[in-house]
Amino acid sequence: MRLRLHGQPEAVASAVVSFADLKTAVDTSVALLQYGVPVARMEVLDSISMLAVNQYSKLDYPERPTLFFEFHGSEASVKEQSSVAAEISQSYGGSDFEWAVKEEERSKLWQARHNAYYAALALRPGARGWPTDACVPISRLADCIIETADDIQESGIVAPIFGHVGDGNFHVILNVHEDDSDEYKNKIADVNDRLIKRAISMGGTCTGEHGIGAGKISYLAQEHGDEAMKCMAALKMALDPDNILNPGKIMMKDFLQNDLNNYLGMKN
Repeated sequence: MRLRLHGQPEAVASAVVSFADLKTAVDTSVALLQYGVPVARMEVLDSISMLAVNQYSKLDYPERPTLFFEFHGSEASVKEQSSVAAEISQSYGGSDFEWAVKEEERSKLWQARHNAYYAALALRPGARGWPTDACVPISRLADCIIETADDIQESGIVAPIFGHVGDGNFHVILNVHEDDSDEYKNKIADVNDRLIKRAISMGGTCTGEHGIGAGKISYLAQEHGDEAMKCMAALKMALDPDNILNPGKIMMKDFLQNDLNNYLGMKN
């Protein structure tokens, strides 16, 4: 095992800027990446998320789609990055800028993003979170997020959107309550299904951070195809022939069973 240490940057600056709609917020993040601005952190929260964090954390941010930035480097480079980010944001209609360089002020700015998950749950007291995520190429990020937001609104469910737009990954927190009707629960499942298929159709992946686990097994096969799944199953059985490592997760049983039969056949 190797441990690589990185020194603290000479300067750090954080910023928060809100937008009239989700599309311009995401387009701004894409433009920053295309211009090559080295943003250390860049997160987006939709208007529902901002409403939630204001209520949960007693904040007073504009309840509009919002980008959170952080810049690292020398004093001069951070100043330049911040200036370019502000200029690009303004060109997309960004407003209500807040900047911070002191650590305690930066932490306060980021409080909304850090509390976003629990704030999302608080929108429906007693609900449990079903976090899902997807990741797409930056060129399709705005399309994927906007179509997902429209789908959520048309479905009539509570599902805030936020995520790491700097790498094309975003999250949807699907709020499920044990007293929800079957119809409502089916709507939630359908939104999740369409989100994943939408991301795959745009050249993305069914999960950017959360992993396959048990819930996205079938989507892994849709994303990569049977031949790739057979290869993965062969590797799995070569390293874990008794299937004792994470049983029931990631791999579909059919692929594992076929490779187990082949493995046993070779042994005999």
